[in-house]
Amino acid sequence: MKVLKVPMGLMNAPYYHNALTLDGLSIVESCTHTNSAGGVRASMFLEEAILLVVLEGQNVLTHGKVEYVVRKNEMILLKKATQVTHHKTGDPEKNHAYDSLMFFLKEEFIIDFMKMAKIESTATAETAMTMVKPVNERLLNFFYSVKPYFNDQEQIDSGLMRLKMLELLYDLTSTDKNLLQQLLQLRQQVYADIPAVVEENYANPVSLSDLAYLCGRSLSSFKRDFYAIYQTTPATWIRERRLAKAREMLSTGMGVKEVCYSLGFESPAHFSRLFKGHFGQTPSEMKVV
Repeated sequence: MKVLKVPMGLMNAPYYHNALTLDGLSIVESCTHTNSAGGVRASMFLEEAILLVVLEGQNVLTHGKVEYVVRKNEMILLKKATQVTHHKTGDPEKNHAYDSLMFFLKEEFIIDFMKMAKIESTATAETAMTMVKPVNERLLNFFYSVKPYFNDQEQIDSGLMRLKMLELLYDLTSTDKNLLQQLLQLRQQVYADIPAVVEENYANPVSLSDLAYLCGRSLSSFKRDFYAIYQTTPATWIRERRLAKAREMLSTGMGVKEVCYSLGFESPAHFSRLFKGHFGQTPSEMKVV
C-alpha cells in the first residue's frame, strides 16, 4: 500500500479532493460514495496536524497498534509526522455515502491563535490523550457553515477564511480541556527516546526533520545524539533497516511494488537500485531465488 503524504497528496491525482488553502491552513473535503460495505482503505503520512471530522459514515484510523473509530458527528485531533491507515465506509442506508472534513493546522497558525486568544503555553509532563470526541451542536453548525465555501472558492476572501478557522480553534478550546492541551502540545517538542522513535518510524516516509521533531530535538542535536547511540548517520541507518526489512518481506512472497511502497521508497526503480547495491541482486531476482 503506497503511503500518501497529506494534505497535498489528497489534492492531486488520482484523488482530487475539494480543498481550501491559505497560509498556515488547508481544509480538505472528502465527500463520496464508497460503493460497497468494504469501504476504502489508504495509508497517510500527516505532514501537518489534522482535525478529522466525520459527518456521514465511519472512518477507522490505525496508528501502530492503536485503533480509533470515528463515527458520524465525531472528530479526532492527530499530531503531525504521524502515519495512519484509514478505512472509511459509507452509510449503507444512504447508498454508502461518506462525508468528512479534514483541517490541517500548521504550527505557525496555532501560535498566532494562542497569541490572539492570550493562551499561555506551559510545558507539562502529562501528555494529552488522543481521543475520539463527539461533535456538539455548536461545532456541527460551524462545520456545515464551511461546506458552501468549497463550491465558490474563487469568491472567498482569505481574511474571511482565516477568521473562520480562528473561530474553529476558539470553539475547540472551549469544548474540552483535553483538546486545548492537545493544541498546546502540537507545538511543544516532547523529549523522547531516540531508539523507540526511530524503530517505530523507520519504514514511514519521514524526513530527518520529522524524526527530530518526534524526538523533541533540534535537527543538529538529533543527528549528534543519534550518532552517539548508533555510530552511524540517521540516513544510513534508516536505509539499511528498510532494505533488511524489504528482504524479509520479499522472502514471504510479497510483490516488489507492495514492498517498495509499504517501506516508503520513492519508486520501484529507486528501490531496485538501492537493493541491488546493498545485496548484489535486484528484488525480483531475490524473489525468484
